[in-house]
Amino acid sequence: MPHIVIDEKIDLFDFAKSFIPEFQKSPIIKITTIYVEKNGLNALFPTIVIDEEHQEFFIQLSTTKSKTTIRLLPLTDPIKTDGVKYAMTKIYFQIKKWKPDVSISKTNLADYIEKGIVS
Repeated sequence: MPHIVIDEKIDLFDFAKSFIPEFQKSPIIKITTIYVEKNGLNALFPTIVIDEEHQEFFIQLSTTKSKTTIRLLPLTDPIKTDGVKYAMTKIYFQIKKWKPDVSISKTNLADYIEKGIVS
């Protein structure tokens, strides 16, 4: 399962205030909003990706005392195409722009992050 683990707790309520909707034309990636749970420990991003497939799914951002994880919500389980993986990196790049000092402690999307695909 694709994931990006950031080595610190992210305040999801503060991050939500700075979130900017994403739209990319090729492949089509659309992330329009963020929903943060009342407890501030999880957030969901409704996401549409159209590349080899037309897929609608949620990217989940979950945080604990020492880390924050970006992953696909297991209930929606899209096919892990390049577009889906790039969509996940867009959330990381928004976090990195909002809080430049964050770093990744673990990921299996390093190739996608290194390409730096940002709209």
